[in-house]
Amino acid sequence: MARKEIKTTAPLPVDENGKPYSVGGQAVMEGVMMQGKDTIALAVRQPDGKIALRTKPRKILSKKYPVLGWPIIRGVVNFIVMLVVGMKTLTESAEMAGEQMEEPSKFEKKVASILHMNAEDVMMVFAVILALALAIGMFFVIPTALESWIRGAISNKFLVNLIGGLVRIAIFIGYVGAVSQMKEIKRVFRYHGAEHKAVHCFEHGDELTVENAQKYTTLHPRCGTSFLFIVMAISILVFVLFGADTSNVVIRVGSRIALLPLVAGLSYELLQYLGRAGDGPIVSALKWPGLMMQKLTTAEPDDSMVEVALAALKASLKMKNPLGEQGEVAGEALQAGQAEAAQEEQAPQTEGEAQAE
Repeated sequence: MARKEIKTTAPLPVDENGKPYSVGGQAVMEGVMMQGKDTIALAVRQPDGKIALRTKPRKILSKKYPVLGWPIIRGVVNFIVMLVVGMKTLTESAEMAGEQMEEPSKFEKKVASILHMNAEDVMMVFAVILALALAIGMFFVIPTALESWIRGAISNKFLVNLIGGLVRIAIFIGYVGAVSQMKEIKRVFRYHGAEHKAVHCFEHGDELTVENAQKYTTLHPRCGTSFLFIVMAISILVFVLFGADTSNVVIRVGSRIALLPLVAGLSYELLQYLGRAGDGPIVSALKWPGLMMQKLTTAEPDDSMVEVALAALKASLKMKNPLGEQGEVAGEALQAGQAEAAQEEQAPQTEGEAQAE
């Protein structure tokens, strides 16, 4: 069905080629984070119904270290940055939403004093390490151990790795299905849908209004969920070509972990390609599994959620009055966020297209 054209009354920022900036973001507790060309914005719905907004500059690591912007390498760096920034954003959104923050432990405070770091930063580092360890354990160690077990019964290397890949996908679906039963996660998934609708609205050149955004789908080809699916699919091919073909669990797991940077780098390049490659038959077929996965991690948002996503998007694009009818409150919230951001370390990013998570 043809999309109804809506005249844009507010000019949208474009790059040097006249195309809209690539934007992307992340759903958080009661809000959305958006990344523009050089600004990160976080909008959160507070208990009193108002939208709190904070912005900070987006630092591009590859501008200082060009090698980090090279294909494959940028995907690995981007994945690490996504984890760090994502954890920080989740913590900040909970604080803005009025949630009680967890205090650093005595051990974390001791480590912080030894390393001359903030205790909160040490706590964040430990959280990222724990998240990585759990992800590697669930999606790589367990399936690879199963591969080693069946290696004695099945000699076909591709078939063994295919089974491992299918097990990873099954674990992912089961994990998402389990956490989606939590009330808080259900709301995060609805904000995830709002984020995608806002990005679609921008990319189609429509005026950034709730009515315009709501007509779009909650699925987006550059979503982090699609990225995870691509990682699991690409890992099958990479492990077949370069992975250790042995029944020894330790050697097999070690080779898979060593190949993860290559898997992440290749997956990032494919995700970016699919995000800008149009909708031809082959491209659409490659996008389809990731989009179907997003049906697990997104849900239809209400108007108030889309309003939050649009506020974050407008602020990330440096558009005037991103909070609209909140008037002076918008200006005060934005100034407060900018003042606080000026005292913090800029969030590092790799060069390339922003990812709609």
